[in-house]
Amino acid sequence: MILKQEYDRYTADDLAVWQTLFDRQHALIGQKICREYREALALVEFKGSEIPRMDRINAILKETTGWQAVVVPGILPDKEFFELMAQRRFPATTWLRRPDQLDYLEEPDMFHDVFGHIPLLTQTHYTGFLEGLGRIALRWIDDPDMVERITRLYWYTIEFGLIREEGEARIFGAGIVSSVGESRYCLQAGPPPHLRDFNLDTILDAAFRKDIFQEQYFIAEGYDQLLASLEPLEHRLEQFQRKKKNPPALSGGF
Repeated sequence: MILKQEYDRYTADDLAVWQTLFDRQHALIGQKICREYREALALVEFKGSEIPRMDRINAILKETTGWQAVVVPGILPDKEFFELMAQRRFPATTWLRRPDQLDYLEEPDMFHDVFGHIPLLTQTHYTGFLEGLGRIALRWIDDPDMVERITRLYWYTIEFGLIREEGEARIFGAGIVSSVGESRYCLQAGPPPHLRDFNLDTILDAAFRKDIFQEQYFIAEGYDQLLASLEPLEHRLEQFQRKKKNPPALSGGF
């Protein structure tokens, strides 16, 4: 279901929530978040003092990558979600969490969708990866196991991915960019989370949880590596499918 942003319905509490979230994430950007996101954030001109307008966002996206953001009520079914990706449209909510939900929210709100995802939609290699994932997912949309594996790749890149920049791991995943706690946690000093080099096979087998900080993060060497993973992803999925149809014979017997 595609909706419209009802801008006049935002309250003083909504603006205060956006301002608070924006200010504390903006303070971390120079320390932990990748250069490309920082440049993209400047391009979309988000401000702490103003909740972004979707019509203005779409004007910028149209001029840069041709993508568009569409307003949705919340998390979409897989088929609708990946159809939008394949059509170069990104689903985003326009409601904001309550003041007592600043540090944790079970379902993504506007700050996650817009602050976390939208800036990088101005970057062609990022959107190329998204569009490619959408097209591949639609090919396998009737196979829940294959969709789950594709979702894992999306999760460990677009949502919780890291990227190497000048020899250091930096954040680009929207789930981290929009979370002050996970931004600090994923690259913290002391006992670190599991930081792993990007490996397609490992990711496709890596289950995840949504209700905790991630137990592992994957570091891509660059956006070219993400784009280059799409072709082998299709091959891996075909291999998984063949194994499902032709399981190895059991040995032994009398």
